[in-house]
Amino acid sequence: MSRRKLILFGALAIALGLAWNFYERMGLAFNMVQQRVGKRTVEDRLQEFGGAARQRWEPHFKASRTSYPPKRVIFVALKDQRVLDVYADDGARTNFIRRYPILAASGVLGPKLREGDRQVPEGIYEIELLNPNSAYHVSLRVNYPNAFDRAQATKEGRINLGGDIMIHGQAASIGCLAMGDEAAEDLFTLAADVGIRNIKVICSPVDFRRQKSLPDNFQPAPWVLKLYQQIAAQLAALPVPKQ
Repeated sequence: MSRRKLILFGALAIALGLAWNFYERMGLAFNMVQQRVGKRTVEDRLQEFGGAARQRWEPHFKASRTSYPPKRVIFVALKDQRVLDVYADDGARTNFIRRYPILAASGVLGPKLREGDRQVPEGIYEIELLNPNSAYHVSLRVNYPNAFDRAQATKEGRINLGGDIMIHGQAASIGCLAMGDEAAEDLFTLAADVGIRNIKVICSPVDFRRQKSLPDNFQPAPWVLKLYQQIAAQLAALPVPKQ
């Protein structure tokens, strides 16, 4: 092997060694960050703020004469009013507990149809997981797209429906419901205490109990009107909050 080739080979070996050393260092740093901030559990977060959240819930449950934790919970998001109402079922009746303002929610009236449309979904959903390591403090993941969303998309030939719809903290959102950190802690704690299988989420364009017609400039498709009938029937079973 010529002297020139030996020099080139040596330089390449040194470069590879430096690259590998950098890779190892970056991997170690990433693992350290994960260990410090990315591995918190639901229980970790409840120990952090659960006690304060339960104290904030206490007067609202007491005022509604509902025991805590309740058997079931219903979250009602009203898009036109930008509010999220919390209801609780104690086994005998369903009571209104309290109302939170939605600090940020992108889009307009109408269901979410595809990834990137910035729409908050409309329909009847569940909470499928709690994320204690959310980039938006903590979050509750909504199971959009649900079976109804997927079936309608198949009929219309729509694909890439999007996902990762959350109820989360902070005050910025693209298709999610941003509630602020303290409200997110309250909702996260309540969801953990009642169990996510016992939570229903109703996302509605308007409160159909108070408003029987849609805005004149909003003309949804026939299938959306049928969806709204289902949402209206769900809302009709809940007490109307006093204003």
